Amino acid sequence: MIVIGLGAMGSAITFHLVRRGARVLALDQFALAHDRGSSHGVTRIMRHAYYNAPTYVPLVKRAQSLWHELEEITGKVLFVPTGGISLGTRGARIVRGALLSAHRFGLEHEVLDASEIQKRFPALRLSPDMVGVRDPSAGLLLAEDAIRAHVAAAQAQGAEVRFNQTVTDWRAKPTGVEVHTNRSVHLGDRLVVAAGAWMPKLVTSVPLPLAVTRQVVGWFETNDPPLYEPSRLPIWLLQPPGDHDYYYGLPRFGPPGLKVGRMHHRQPTVSPATMNRDAHNEDEAILRKCLVRYFPGANGHALALKTCMFTSTPDGHFIIDKHPAHANVLILSACSGHGFKFAPVVGEIAANLTLDGQTHHDIQMFRIDRFDEMGSDPLG
Repeated sequence: MIVIGLGAMGSAITFHLVRRGARVLALDQFALAHDRGSSHGVTRIMRHAYYNAPTYVPLVKRAQSLWHELEEITGKVLFVPTGGISLGTRGARIVRGALLSAHRFGLEHEVLDASEIQKRFPALRLSPDMVGVRDPSAGLLLAEDAIRAHVAAAQAQGAEVRFNQTVTDWRAKPTGVEVHTNRSVHLGDRLVVAAGAWMPKLVTSVPLPLAVTRQVVGWFETNDPPLYEPSRLPIWLLQPPGDHDYYYGLPRFGPPGLKVGRMHHRQPTVSPATMNRDAHNEDEAILRKCLVRYFPGANGHALALKTCMFTSTPDGHFIIDKHPAHANVLILSACSGHGFKFAPVVGEIAANLTLDGQTHHDIQMFRIDRFDEMGSDPLG
């Protein structure tokens, strides 16, 4: 068994395959827990009241259980509970979607008005027409630590892991697969491609409608640091009135300062090989629009700005499916900027599909052939 990619998804897939008894070789073109793709950034959001679609709720609940299990296996802290809140007007997509998921699956939640939110979380400044859906089960994941934990656990079970090997080509035959890298040729019976932003280059035989975009997140100095600690500020999503996209952020943890990003930071597509990885004044200005209005106490010095990439589908949902022409090749990609939290359950699903040919998890929404029959917005 060969796995291409050792980011959040590939590392989890490798672990779950070898845990099931498979012999696994996993390849990555960069070093362990690198910052060249889509899986870095120190902290990532875990949320249950999932606005994107209710279908994700059982998956994120299973993922949370598996993250805790990985903590027990490795002795590492990977999840930090903070609670979470989705902010916007009552008609905002992230508010409606969070409520839809919470109601459908009976999730514990609260709907708070602007004044109550500001009492509980004094770092925030909201307009009177805004509300928040509080998700007490939410928190943050330690990104690079999580990848290292999956890789270490996989190696402890016998996985062979090779970094700094760039895949240049692969071929599938009924009897197996052949993967070419810049160093050697590897043979296996099955292949899982989890290459993130490099997927369009590696899977050219399938017309996958993938868009790779440049994303920037920043950490900003605060004037009253205790207000931005995990005990005083949850992870948050915030859709400004009249805005289609939203900002997201995490409390101070690790690097000082409030972490903030904007979903679909800048729209033009990029190539992972040539993307500008330096952040610029224009990037900082986009993030400060949120700080000035909603977190004025965090509109201080930019302590750090980092770039990454989103690989997105037209509907914003994942791709988890067998290659249409090769039953022994699994394609797993396009996490569309919200996939990190699902890594362990995606690893479990990949092991199910690869070793059993099926999974009990509901992944109909992630089929490749859906692009020929794009459905309606689940929120109406």
